[in-house]
Amino acid sequence: MDRRHFLLVPPSLALGSLALPSTSLSASIAIHSKTQLLARSGKGPRIVICGGGWGGMTSARYLRKLIPDAEVVLLERNPTFWSGPMSNKWLIDIVDTDFLNHDMLSPANKYGYTLINTEVTAIERDKKTVRTTHGAIDYDYLILSGGIRNAYEAWFGNDVRAAEYTRQHFPNAYIPNAEMFALKNKLKSFKGGTIVMTLPPPPHRCPPSPYERACLMAWHIKTNKIPGKIIILDPKPKIAPIGEGYKAAFEELYPDIITHVPNAKVTEVDPFNKRIKTAAGDFDFDDAVLMPPHQAADMVWYADLIGTGADGKPTGWADIHPRLFTARADEDVYVVGDSMGFISDQFGHYPKSAHVAHAVAKIVAQNIAERVAGKDVVPVLPDNLCYMMVNGDPQEEISVVFEYELDANGKVLQTQIDMDVRTADLVKEDFAWIESRFNDFL
Repeated sequence: MDRRHFLLVPPSLALGSLALPSTSLSASIAIHSKTQLLARSGKGPRIVICGGGWGGMTSARYLRKLIPDAEVVLLERNPTFWSGPMSNKWLIDIVDTDFLNHDMLSPANKYGYTLINTEVTAIERDKKTVRTTHGAIDYDYLILSGGIRNAYEAWFGNDVRAAEYTRQHFPNAYIPNAEMFALKNKLKSFKGGTIVMTLPPPPHRCPPSPYERACLMAWHIKTNKIPGKIIILDPKPKIAPIGEGYKAAFEELYPDIITHVPNAKVTEVDPFNKRIKTAAGDFDFDDAVLMPPHQAADMVWYADLIGTGADGKPTGWADIHPRLFTARADEDVYVVGDSMGFISDQFGHYPKSAHVAHAVAKIVAQNIAERVAGKDVVPVLPDNLCYMMVNGDPQEEISVVFEYELDANGKVLQTQIDMDVRTADLVKEDFAWIESRFNDFL
């Protein structure tokens, strides 16, 4: 099935449900999609960024710093910035909503880029034009930083009713932010029973975070003496990354609550009768957090930049140059963050994390600045760092570091360092890490 024909919510309806703030362009005024969205200003290049998450906002901030005469335009459908990192801690009130949810206009004004709240509906690379629900905008360089989409069709094919029912009743809460509020409310009102949590097959957003979510939900169940259990259906053969750390947390902190089931690739989901079939057996549930497979954001599909595998089928992720982050089919289009595709046959993809999105966004801004200045582009490798809370009282975390280097043939190699011993010191490091990143682009 053509992925582009499977949209659970038409962009116009999705946008219509939002209360849009004022920007330099009044996006709340209905404009025909063929109308020019924004007239050119200045003599510098126009760089359009689609997606205002960690990667998009960081790109915008550093492009304005590195290319002062560039016109930088950020297109984002959500009225506020919502941080995925720390959102699992927010579920159990370790941090409050204001810690995650931020105004986007202030950084746009602070750093001097244009923010437009609108939905990307098409990308015409031959015309160097992005079409949105409020008009069309042309570009010299384009950055796609839309994150992920939930590939419910892998479970349900053309059955939009089943997909929408699953999203509404068993939200996976990996795309900000309505589903996150729904999941938090569900956890707060949980009175007991069996919760099934499906994990997406790799690659997926923030690889260790589903285990963190299970731990913190289990902590809530344990602390409030709720007669509940969590069954993690993991398609992988073992817990990874930070396998030993999570295994210890499951066994030592939540032995009567968490059950981890490896090799549990989902084969069928019946959301109406609350039943899941997997390669490791069939499971009934009272409630669930159903995470379908992840793919690159819709905008990458619109741009026709999805890679193909050896079998000729779409990989689901952007086909990019592994060192420059440009689309292989179009050197004027960059992909930043979770939508990025294959990097190396040693490890596959960069972790789809906020840390990587932030790091690659700065690299891409530097690369574009070098091109605009007529200089040779110097490829730079990112790094990655993830902190994961496994206990709410006392607060304790584990973490993982990914380091990257080149071999003699120019292939990117990854070294993974798991910190499996849970400590309070890692909690302090975690908060220092996110504060430093927020201060960098917000």
